[in-house]
Amino acid sequence: MMVAVIEKDRVEALKNFHTDPREPEWLRDLRQEAFLEFSERGYPTVRQEDWKYTNVAPVIGSMTVAFGRNGHGALKDPTHDERRLIEQFNFQRNGFTAENLARADLVSIVIEESSEPIELNSLVDDDSAHFPHRLITVKSGATATLIETYSSNASNFTNAAMQIVVEDNARLTHYRVQKESPEAVHYGVTEVSLGRDASYNSTNINLGGKLSRHDIEVKFTAEGGEAWVDGLYMINGTRHADTHSIIDHQVPNCTSHQNYKGVLNDKSRAVFNGKVFVRGNAHGTDAQQQNKNLLLSNEARVDTKPQLEIFNDDVKCSHGATVGQLEEEELFYLLTRGLPETLARNLLTYGFAEEIINKIGVEKIKAELDNAVLHRLATVL
Repeated sequence: MMVAVIEKDRVEALKNFHTDPREPEWLRDLRQEAFLEFSERGYPTVRQEDWKYTNVAPVIGSMTVAFGRNGHGALKDPTHDERRLIEQFNFQRNGFTAENLARADLVSIVIEESSEPIELNSLVDDDSAHFPHRLITVKSGATATLIETYSSNASNFTNAAMQIVVEDNARLTHYRVQKESPEAVHYGVTEVSLGRDASYNSTNINLGGKLSRHDIEVKFTAEGGEAWVDGLYMINGTRHADTHSIIDHQVPNCTSHQNYKGVLNDKSRAVFNGKVFVRGNAHGTDAQQQNKNLLLSNEARVDTKPQLEIFNDDVKCSHGATVGQLEEEELFYLLTRGLPETLARNLLTYGFAEEIINKIGVEKIKAELDNAVLHRLATVL
Protein backbone atom coordinates (compact mmCIF):
# COMPACT_ATOMS: atom_id res chain seq x y z
CA MET A 1 0.00 0.00 0.00
CA MET A 2 1.53 3.29 -1.01
CA VAL A 3 1.87 6.08 1.49
CA ALA A 4 -1.12 8.43 1.30
CA VAL A 5 -0.41 12.03 0.45
CA ILE A 6 -3.33 13.74 2.17
CA GLU A 7 -3.51 16.81 4.34
CA LYS A 8 -5.21 16.33 7.68
CA ASP A 9 -7.86 18.95 6.99
CA ARG A 10 -8.93 17.14 3.84
CA VAL A 11 -9.17 13.81 5.62
CA GLU A 12 -11.18 15.35 8.44
CA ALA A 13 -13.43 17.16 5.99
CA LEU A 14 -14.24 13.89 4.25
CA LYS A 15 -14.74 12.03 7.51
CA ASN A 16 -17.24 14.61 8.64
CA PHE A 17 -19.37 14.43 5.53
CA HIS A 18 -22.60 12.48 5.70
CA THR A 19 -24.44 10.88 2.82
CA ASP A 20 -27.67 12.54 1.80
CA PRO A 21 -30.73 10.51 2.93
CA ARG A 22 -32.55 11.67 -0.20
CA GLU A 23 -30.25 9.53 -2.31
CA PRO A 24 -30.88 5.78 -2.76
CA GLU A 25 -28.99 3.40 -0.53
CA TRP A 26 -26.86 1.98 -3.35
CA LEU A 27 -25.52 5.46 -4.16
CA ARG A 28 -24.78 6.25 -0.52
CA ASP A 29 -22.92 2.95 -0.23
CA LEU A 30 -20.95 3.75 -3.38
CA ARG A 31 -19.96 7.14 -1.99
CA GLN A 32 -18.77 5.49 1.21
CA GLU A 33 -16.75 2.96 -0.80
CA ALA A 34 -15.14 5.79 -2.76
CA PHE A 35 -14.39 7.66 0.47
CA LEU A 36 -12.63 4.61 1.91
CA GLU A 37 -10.63 4.26 -1.31
CA PHE A 38 -9.47 7.86 -1.06
CA SER A 39 -8.72 7.57 2.66
CA GLU A 40 -6.44 4.60 2.02
CA ARG A 41 -4.75 5.81 -1.18
CA GLY A 42 -4.68 9.58 -0.91
CA TYR A 43 -3.60 11.62 -3.91
CA PRO A 44 -1.26 10.07 -6.49
CA THR A 45 2.49 10.17 -5.99
CA VAL A 46 5.41 10.26 -8.41
CA ARG A 47 6.04 6.60 -7.63
CA GLN A 48 3.11 5.78 -9.88
CA GLU A 49 4.12 5.45 -13.53
CA ASP A 50 1.26 7.64 -14.79
CA TRP A 51 2.25 10.40 -12.34
CA LYS A 52 6.06 10.22 -12.45
CA TYR A 53 6.33 13.69 -14.03
CA THR A 54 3.55 15.38 -12.01
CA ASN A 55 4.12 15.85 -8.29
CA VAL A 56 0.87 17.07 -6.73
CA ALA A 57 1.98 16.78 -3.09
CA PRO A 58 3.74 20.16 -2.60
CA VAL A 59 1.06 22.07 -4.52
CA ILE A 60 -1.98 20.57 -2.82
CA GLY A 61 -0.21 20.50 0.53
CA SER A 62 0.25 24.27 0.41
CA MET A 63 -3.39 25.07 -0.41
CA THR A 64 -5.81 26.47 2.16
CA VAL A 65 -9.12 25.97 0.38
CA ALA A 66 -12.39 25.61 2.24
CA PHE A 67 -14.28 22.32 2.06
CA GLY A 68 -18.04 22.33 2.48
CA ARG A 69 -19.63 20.33 5.27
CA ASN A 70 -21.31 17.88 2.92
CA GLY A 71 -19.59 18.65 -0.35
CA HIS A 72 -21.99 16.78 -2.59
CA GLY A 73 -25.27 17.40 -4.31
CA ALA A 74 -28.02 14.80 -4.13
CA LEU A 75 -29.24 12.77 -7.08
CA LYS A 76 -32.54 11.81 -5.51
CA ASP A 77 -34.11 9.42 -7.98
CA PRO A 78 -31.59 8.10 -10.54
CA THR A 79 -32.96 6.18 -13.50
CA HIS A 80 -31.73 2.69 -14.34
CA ASP A 81 -29.41 4.12 -17.02
CA GLU A 82 -28.04 6.77 -14.64
CA ARG A 83 -27.33 4.15 -12.00
CA ARG A 84 -25.52 1.96 -14.52
CA LEU A 85 -23.42 4.92 -15.65
CA ILE A 86 -22.47 5.95 -12.12
CA GLU A 87 -21.55 2.38 -11.20
CA GLN A 88 -19.34 2.17 -14.31
CA PHE A 89 -17.31 5.22 -13.27
CA ASN A 90 -13.74 4.14 -12.61
CA PHE A 91 -13.32 5.86 -9.25
CA GLN A 92 -10.40 3.54 -8.50
CA ARG A 93 -8.42 5.23 -11.29
CA ASN A 94 -6.63 7.39 -8.68
CA GLY A 95 -7.20 9.33 -5.47
CA PHE A 96 -8.75 12.28 -7.29
CA THR A 97 -11.46 10.17 -8.90
CA ALA A 98 -12.21 8.43 -5.60
CA GLU A 99 -12.50 11.80 -3.85
CA ASN A 100 -14.70 13.12 -6.64
CA LEU A 101 -17.28 10.36 -6.36
CA ALA A 102 -17.33 10.59 -2.57
CA ARG A 103 -18.15 14.30 -2.71
CA ALA A 104 -19.62 14.62 -6.20
CA ASP A 105 -22.22 17.20 -7.17
CA LEU A 106 -24.04 14.84 -9.53
CA VAL A 107 -25.92 16.28 -12.50
CA SER A 108 -27.49 14.17 -15.26
CA ILE A 109 -28.34 15.50 -18.73
CA VAL A 110 -30.10 13.39 -21.37
CA ILE A 111 -29.99 14.89 -24.87
CA GLU A 112 -32.69 13.82 -27.30
CA GLU A 113 -31.79 16.60 -29.75
CA SER A 114 -30.17 19.99 -29.34
CA SER A 115 -30.15 22.80 -31.87
CA GLU A 116 -28.34 25.18 -29.49
CA PRO A 117 -25.05 24.43 -27.69
CA ILE A 118 -25.42 23.18 -24.12
CA GLU A 119 -23.15 25.21 -21.84
CA LEU A 120 -21.83 23.94 -18.50
CA ASN A 121 -19.90 26.76 -16.87
CA SER A 122 -18.00 26.57 -13.60
CA LEU A 123 -16.94 30.00 -12.29
CA VAL A 124 -15.23 30.21 -8.89
CA ASP A 125 -14.51 33.46 -7.04
CA ASP A 126 -13.35 32.12 -3.67
CA ASP A 127 -10.74 29.78 -2.21
CA SER A 128 -12.92 26.70 -2.11
CA ALA A 129 -13.07 23.13 -3.38
CA HIS A 130 -15.53 21.96 -6.02
CA PHE A 131 -16.46 18.48 -7.21
CA PRO A 132 -18.72 18.64 -10.29
CA HIS A 133 -19.67 15.28 -11.80
CA ARG A 134 -21.78 15.33 -14.97
CA LEU A 135 -23.54 12.42 -16.65
CA ILE A 136 -24.18 13.16 -20.35
CA THR A 137 -26.21 10.81 -22.54
CA VAL A 138 -26.71 11.61 -26.22
CA LYS A 139 -29.60 9.45 -27.36
CA SER A 140 -29.64 7.42 -30.57
CA GLY A 141 -29.74 9.57 -33.68
CA ALA A 142 -29.30 12.86 -31.82
CA THR A 143 -26.80 15.60 -32.67
CA ALA A 144 -25.53 17.97 -29.98
CA THR A 145 -22.78 20.43 -29.02
CA LEU A 146 -21.50 20.59 -25.45
CA ILE A 147 -19.38 23.45 -24.06
CA GLU A 148 -17.65 22.74 -20.74
CA THR A 149 -15.81 25.71 -19.19
CA TYR A 150 -13.83 26.11 -15.97
CA SER A 151 -12.68 29.56 -14.85
CA SER A 152 -11.78 31.16 -11.53
CA ASN A 153 -10.32 34.20 -9.85
CA ALA A 154 -8.97 32.50 -6.76
CA SER A 155 -6.61 29.78 -5.49
CA ASN A 156 -9.38 27.19 -5.66
CA PHE A 157 -9.32 23.41 -6.06
CA THR A 158 -11.44 21.82 -8.80
CA ASN A 159 -11.86 18.05 -9.06
CA ALA A 160 -14.21 17.39 -11.99
CA ALA A 161 -15.58 14.31 -13.72
CA MET A 162 -17.54 13.93 -16.94
CA GLN A 163 -19.12 10.68 -18.12
CA ILE A 164 -20.39 10.71 -21.69
CA VAL A 165 -22.38 8.10 -23.58
CA VAL A 166 -22.90 8.68 -27.31
CA GLU A 167 -25.48 6.14 -28.40
CA ASP A 168 -25.88 4.52 -31.83
CA ASN A 169 -25.83 6.95 -34.78
CA ALA A 170 -25.53 9.94 -32.44
CA ARG A 171 -23.05 12.81 -32.81
CA LEU A 172 -21.50 14.95 -30.07
CA THR A 173 -19.16 17.90 -30.48
CA HIS A 174 -17.49 18.64 -27.14
CA TYR A 175 -15.43 21.72 -26.26
CA ARG A 176 -13.63 21.68 -22.92
CA VAL A 177 -11.94 24.93 -21.84
CA GLN A 178 -9.87 25.21 -18.66
CA LYS A 179 -8.82 28.80 -17.90
CA GLU A 180 -8.58 28.86 -14.11
CA SER A 181 -6.47 31.33 -12.12
CA PRO A 182 -2.67 31.02 -11.93
CA GLU A 183 -3.03 29.83 -8.31
CA ALA A 184 -5.71 27.18 -8.88
CA VAL A 185 -5.33 23.40 -8.93
CA HIS A 186 -7.47 21.59 -11.49
CA TYR A 187 -8.02 17.89 -12.03
CA GLY A 188 -10.49 16.57 -14.57
CA VAL A 189 -11.41 13.18 -15.97
CA THR A 190 -13.55 12.53 -19.05
CA GLU A 191 -14.87 9.04 -19.79
CA VAL A 192 -16.54 8.52 -23.19
CA SER A 193 -18.36 5.48 -24.55
CA LEU A 194 -19.31 5.30 -28.25
CA GLY A 195 -22.07 3.17 -29.74
CA ARG A 196 -22.51 1.88 -33.29
CA ASP A 197 -21.71 4.49 -35.97
CA ALA A 198 -21.44 7.15 -33.24
CA SER A 199 -19.28 10.27 -33.59
CA TYR A 200 -17.43 12.14 -30.84
CA ASN A 201 -15.43 15.26 -31.73
CA SER A 202 -13.61 16.90 -28.81
CA THR A 203 -11.35 19.94 -28.52
CA ASN A 204 -9.65 20.44 -25.16
CA ILE A 205 -8.10 23.83 -24.36
CA ASN A 206 -5.86 24.24 -21.32
CA LEU A 207 -4.74 27.80 -20.54
CA GLY A 208 -4.90 28.13 -16.76
CA GLY A 209 -4.14 26.75 -13.34
CA LYS A 210 -0.98 26.46 -11.32
CA LEU A 211 -1.16 22.71 -11.71
CA SER A 212 -3.63 20.97 -14.00
CA ARG A 213 -4.24 17.47 -15.21
CA HIS A 214 -6.82 16.07 -17.62
CA ASP A 215 -7.38 12.34 -18.05
CA ILE A 216 -9.51 11.38 -21.05
CA GLU A 217 -10.58 7.88 -21.99
CA VAL A 218 -12.57 7.03 -25.13
CA LYS A 219 -13.94 3.52 -25.68
CA PHE A 220 -15.42 2.13 -28.87
CA THR A 221 -18.08 -0.42 -27.90
CA ALA A 222 -19.64 -1.10 -31.34
CA GLU A 223 -18.49 -0.96 -34.95
CA GLY A 224 -18.41 2.16 -37.09
CA GLY A 225 -17.52 4.70 -34.41
CA GLU A 226 -15.28 7.71 -35.07
CA ALA A 227 -13.57 10.02 -32.59
CA TRP A 228 -11.46 13.16 -32.73
CA VAL A 229 -9.56 13.85 -29.50
CA ASP A 230 -7.64 17.09 -30.03
CA GLY A 231 -6.25 19.69 -27.70
CA LEU A 232 -4.04 22.69 -26.98
CA TYR A 233 -2.14 23.51 -23.83
CA MET A 234 -0.60 26.97 -23.73
CA ILE A 235 1.20 27.72 -20.49
CA ASN A 236 3.77 30.16 -19.11
CA GLY A 237 5.37 31.15 -15.81
CA THR A 238 5.81 28.05 -13.65
CA ARG A 239 2.52 26.44 -14.65
CA HIS A 240 2.38 22.66 -14.95
CA ALA A 241 -0.08 20.97 -17.36
CA ASP A 242 -0.50 17.21 -17.71
CA THR A 243 -2.63 15.39 -20.30
CA HIS A 244 -3.12 11.62 -20.25
CA SER A 245 -5.35 10.03 -22.87
CA ILE A 246 -6.49 6.50 -23.60
CA ILE A 247 -8.26 5.62 -26.85
CA ASP A 248 -9.48 2.05 -26.64
CA HIS A 249 -10.45 0.26 -29.86
CA GLN A 250 -12.32 -2.71 -28.44
CA VAL A 251 -14.27 -3.59 -31.60
CA PRO A 252 -13.61 -3.69 -35.36
CA ASN A 253 -13.83 -0.93 -37.96
CA CYS A 254 -13.54 2.22 -35.87
CA THR A 255 -11.47 5.35 -36.49
CA SER A 256 -9.70 7.70 -34.09
CA HIS A 257 -7.77 10.92 -34.71
CA GLN A 258 -5.70 12.71 -32.08
CA ASN A 259 -3.80 15.95 -32.51
CA TYR A 260 -2.47 17.71 -29.39
CA LYS A 261 -0.32 20.82 -29.47
CA GLY A 262 1.59 22.55 -26.70
CA VAL A 263 3.06 26.06 -26.42
CA LEU A 264 5.36 26.53 -23.43
CA ASN A 265 7.15 29.65 -22.23
CA ASP A 266 9.25 30.74 -19.23
CA LYS A 267 9.76 27.85 -16.76
CA SER A 268 6.51 26.03 -17.51
CA ARG A 269 6.30 22.27 -17.85
CA ALA A 270 3.92 20.00 -19.74
CA VAL A 271 3.31 16.28 -19.85
CA PHE A 272 1.56 14.42 -22.66
CA ASN A 273 0.96 10.68 -22.52
CA GLY A 274 -1.32 9.26 -25.18
CA LYS A 275 -2.12 5.55 -25.36
CA VAL A 276 -4.00 3.88 -28.21
CA PHE A 277 -5.09 0.29 -27.64
CA VAL A 278 -6.15 -1.93 -30.56
CA ARG A 279 -7.62 -5.12 -29.13
CA GLY A 280 -7.21 -8.54 -30.68
CA ASN A 281 -10.53 -8.58 -32.51
CA ALA A 282 -10.46 -4.89 -33.56
CA HIS A 283 -9.59 -5.45 -37.23
CA GLY A 284 -10.05 -2.54 -39.61
CA THR A 285 -8.97 0.00 -37.02
CA ASP A 286 -7.62 3.34 -38.24
CA ALA A 287 -5.86 5.25 -35.44
CA GLN A 288 -3.71 8.34 -35.92
CA GLN A 289 -1.99 10.23 -33.09
CA GLN A 290 0.24 13.33 -33.05
CA ASN A 291 1.70 15.54 -30.33
CA LYS A 292 3.60 18.69 -31.33
CA ASN A 293 5.23 21.08 -28.89
CA LEU A 294 6.67 24.57 -29.31
CA LEU A 295 9.14 25.77 -26.69
CA LEU A 296 9.49 29.55 -26.47
CA SER A 297 12.23 29.57 -23.83
CA ASN A 298 15.25 27.47 -22.96
CA GLU A 299 13.83 26.71 -19.51
CA ALA A 300 10.47 25.33 -20.62
CA ARG A 301 10.18 21.54 -20.64
CA VAL A 302 7.83 18.91 -22.01
CA ASP A 303 7.72 15.15 -21.48
CA THR A 304 5.84 13.51 -24.34
CA LYS A 305 5.09 9.84 -24.83
CA PRO A 306 2.64 8.75 -27.54
CA GLN A 307 2.04 5.00 -27.42
CA LEU A 308 0.44 2.33 -29.60
CA GLU A 309 -0.41 -1.13 -28.27
CA ILE A 310 -1.67 -3.19 -31.20
CA PHE A 311 -2.89 -6.79 -30.99
CA ASN A 312 -4.25 -7.13 -34.56
CA ASP A 313 -2.45 -7.10 -37.91
CA ASP A 314 -5.31 -5.73 -40.02
CA VAL A 315 -5.02 -2.09 -38.89
CA LYS A 316 -3.73 1.30 -40.04
CA CYS A 317 -2.07 3.13 -37.17
CA SER A 318 0.56 5.83 -36.73
CA HIS A 319 1.86 8.08 -34.00
CA GLY A 320 4.52 10.72 -33.51
CA ALA A 321 5.77 13.55 -31.34
CA THR A 322 7.89 16.66 -31.91
CA VAL A 323 9.48 19.15 -29.54
CA GLY A 324 11.20 22.23 -30.94
CA GLN A 325 11.45 25.97 -31.26
CA LEU A 326 10.26 28.37 -33.95
CA GLU A 327 11.53 27.66 -37.43
CA GLU A 328 14.39 30.04 -38.19
CA GLU A 329 13.54 30.16 -41.91
CA GLU A 330 9.95 31.23 -41.20
CA LEU A 331 11.16 33.83 -38.71
CA PHE A 332 13.74 35.14 -41.16
CA TYR A 333 11.07 35.46 -43.87
CA LEU A 334 8.89 37.67 -41.65
CA LEU A 335 11.86 39.77 -40.52
CA THR A 336 12.85 40.44 -44.14
CA ARG A 337 9.30 41.72 -44.72
CA GLY A 338 9.88 44.43 -42.11
CA LEU A 339 8.11 42.94 -39.06
CA PRO A 340 9.67 43.57 -35.63
CA GLU A 341 11.14 40.38 -34.19
CA THR A 342 8.74 40.18 -31.23
CA LEU A 343 5.70 40.51 -33.46
CA ALA A 344 7.11 38.00 -35.94
CA ARG A 345 7.67 35.43 -33.18
CA ASN A 346 4.19 35.98 -31.80
CA LEU A 347 2.59 35.64 -35.22
CA LEU A 348 4.30 32.29 -35.77
CA THR A 349 3.26 31.12 -32.30
CA TYR A 350 -0.31 32.26 -32.91
CA GLY A 351 -0.40 30.32 -36.17
CA PHE A 352 0.87 27.18 -34.44
CA ALA A 353 -1.91 27.35 -31.82
CA GLU A 354 -4.69 28.40 -34.17
CA GLU A 355 -4.82 25.04 -35.93
CA ILE A 356 -6.56 23.67 -32.83
CA ILE A 357 -8.64 26.74 -31.98
CA ASN A 358 -9.94 26.90 -35.55
CA LYS A 359 -11.69 23.58 -34.91
CA ILE A 360 -14.14 25.35 -32.62
CA GLY A 361 -17.41 25.94 -34.44
CA VAL A 362 -19.04 28.21 -31.86
CA GLU A 363 -17.97 31.72 -32.81
CA LYS A 364 -18.36 33.19 -29.31
CA ILE A 365 -16.08 30.58 -27.76
CA LYS A 366 -13.58 30.79 -30.60
CA ALA A 367 -13.37 34.60 -30.29
CA GLU A 368 -12.81 34.34 -26.53
CA LEU A 369 -9.99 31.85 -27.02
CA ASP A 370 -8.44 33.94 -29.79
CA ASN A 371 -8.37 36.89 -27.40
CA ALA A 372 -6.93 34.75 -24.61
CA VAL A 373 -4.12 33.47 -26.84
CA LEU A 374 -3.32 36.95 -28.12
CA HIS A 375 -3.37 38.31 -24.57
CA ARG A 376 -0.96 35.57 -23.50
CA LEU A 377 1.32 36.61 -26.36
CA ALA A 378 0.81 40.33 -25.61
CA THR A 379 -0.07 40.78 -29.28
CA VAL A 380 -2.82 42.60 -31.14
CA LEU A 381 -3.62 41.65 -34.73
